[in-house]
Amino acid sequence: MKYLLTLFICFSGLSFSQNPVFTHVFTADPSPHVWPDDPNKLWVYTSHDEPGSNNHYGMTGYHAFSTTDMVNWTDHGRILHLENVDWAESHAWAMDAAYYRGNYYLIYCMKEAGIGLFRTGIARSDVPQGPFTDLGYVKGVEFGQDPALFIDDDGKPYLFWGHDRQCYAAELNADLMSIKPETYVDLTKQLTHVFEGPWVHKRKGKYYLTYPGLTPRRWPEKMFYAVADKPLGPYEFKGVFIDDFEGQSGTNHGGTVTFQGKDIMFYHSAWLSGGLSETRNVMADYLNYDKNGNIIPILPSKEGLGNAKRTRTTLLLEAENGFAAGGELYNVIVDTWIKGYSGKGYVTNFDNPYDHVSILAQVAKPAKYRFKVRYASPEGESNHDILINSHIYREFVFPQSDTFREIDFGIVDLKEGNNLVRIFKRDWKPSKGDIAIDYIKLEQVFEDEL
Repeated sequence: MKYLLTLFICFSGLSFSQNPVFTHVFTADPSPHVWPDDPNKLWVYTSHDEPGSNNHYGMTGYHAFSTTDMVNWTDHGRILHLENVDWAESHAWAMDAAYYRGNYYLIYCMKEAGIGLFRTGIARSDVPQGPFTDLGYVKGVEFGQDPALFIDDDGKPYLFWGHDRQCYAAELNADLMSIKPETYVDLTKQLTHVFEGPWVHKRKGKYYLTYPGLTPRRWPEKMFYAVADKPLGPYEFKGVFIDDFEGQSGTNHGGTVTFQGKDIMFYHSAWLSGGLSETRNVMADYLNYDKNGNIIPILPSKEGLGNAKRTRTTLLLEAENGFAAGGELYNVIVDTWIKGYSGKGYVTNFDNPYDHVSILAQVAKPAKYRFKVRYASPEGESNHDILINSHIYREFVFPQSDTFREIDFGIVDLKEGNNLVRIFKRDWKPSKGDIAIDYIKLEQVFEDEL
């Protein structure tokens, strides 16, 4: 096959470290979780910073990442976007995720169309990787920026939100679509220096509320925390646990999770972009406590969790997600007849010339990736073209295969920002059978591996 030759850019000084966690895409506001149906997998949900942006207006969507070892990560691609939310007009800022009554929820904020106020949106999926379907916004939450949803041990859901030196909380009704007004509390005066971004986790019967703050109104943000005996407080202010550090962005935001017996704090910096506060990256460090339950301050380092010399991320993009994940299904269908597919199905019925599936891959900077496709073609060899942005590869032959298998097409180049990968039927060479496309993989390749 043919390869497009472009300059490979390595992120200087970051290739042999575990911070930043994700080096292929700009991400912020991490929401880490371990779901009860799979305790051996860690999930992190993030906002997405647009490459080259000099403001946060360009934030329009969210990503999901998963890992079993905190070294090898999977980027499941875009899971919700502004264009999937009818009531919103801009500013897809911080979010959280939750598992509640058998479904997965994304709790996010966007500005309401025509009004310009932040609302707290709720979206749902039956799988943790999404994509998520918007359900509307939470009633009773005015200016609902930076939401966090905490599900207590008794199953009660609590919503926390904050903006511009304010923080609020309330218990949600069972459908998550409105707060219980009688439970609404203003936590602002209890949280010294609070600015935005609350997050709650529970440890040994105590509720820890962590948040970004200013001292006083001096950028950049530090991370503070307070502790309570009940989820809605009252909270006792404890202090700062992530102070100023080299390469931090103007903002900070994050959450904690217990995974494989250890507590981890996820947050963000501007290391990947070289200090640009509008193009951020996820960081992770272990979270430790002293004998009295106080958080021991975190000193960000390149070593991070220190499990390997560096992390590696693979983009795994399900073909059937289509428009919901930034792609398109043109004159093809989603089917489930051939067993062994991942996700919710596969794409097939490439009957006519230019019938296609397109899939969105988002990256921070131009780089090389190993390109793989998982497919089945029971009736015989199938011939299809693949378009990556404006470059057409015309030598893609999918051998006959009764079951799903991966085929490796070698190294391809992705550009900064959005990359559309399109698989479509050739108009000049007949195929012996129809193809079923399960997913594409784009595996991160480092300069020292070429």
